[in-house]
Amino acid sequence: MTRIHMAGAGGLLLDAADGAFNDMIQRRIWATSRELNAREDVVQTIPGVNNLLVMFDAAETDPAAMENLLRDVWTQASADEIPTREIVVPVVYGGTFGEDLALVARFANLTEEETIEVHMAGRYNVAAIGAMAGFVYLTGLDPRLAVPRRDSPRLRVEKGAVVIGGGHAGMMPCTSPSGWHILGRTDLCLFDAFRPEPGLLRLGDTVRFVRAS
Repeated sequence: MTRIHMAGAGGLLLDAADGAFNDMIQRRIWATSRELNAREDVVQTIPGVNNLLVMFDAAETDPAAMENLLRDVWTQASADEIPTREIVVPVVYGGTFGEDLALVARFANLTEEETIEVHMAGRYNVAAIGAMAGFVYLTGLDPRLAVPRRDSPRLRVEKGAVVIGGGHAGMMPCTSPSGWHILGRTDLCLFDAFRPEPGLLRLGDTVRFVRAS
């Protein structure tokens, strides 16, 4: 059942998650986001993983009216089909570039080489972009690799780190603290503020990891 909660004075969080990630729900999230972004009374929408944050000016807009609008748009939204691209990501796995590979392999009861093969075999989709500019939440991680995130985040995870955490995969667009586990590193530039399109990846893109030559 879809839930809507206040998120501060000028925010509403639509939570449509119901157990495991649902791709059809995510596409409805994208459609709802685009519909609301076209309205002057909506400041910004931020799609999450099976959820949507809607920001508005509480001094100008009644929160109850915004909640009714959000519920109506969500109810009418259909699973959005958007153009997608396949992005191939070359990765140097293990060693100094993938310090958690051995830990993930033990968790999955696999060898390190088998863990790499399982990671590369996945078909990943960009479900949401957030946490930091250019950071993507990738669905499609093999359940065997769904190791919980670290209890204590590292204070510094290098730009380009290829990471997994819980049921998602991702890549670090910049050097930052993170509690995700590091399998390897890519040289792809995931975010550049001076590019016409700063983020390398878009919602709905598919990602394929390959071993760097």
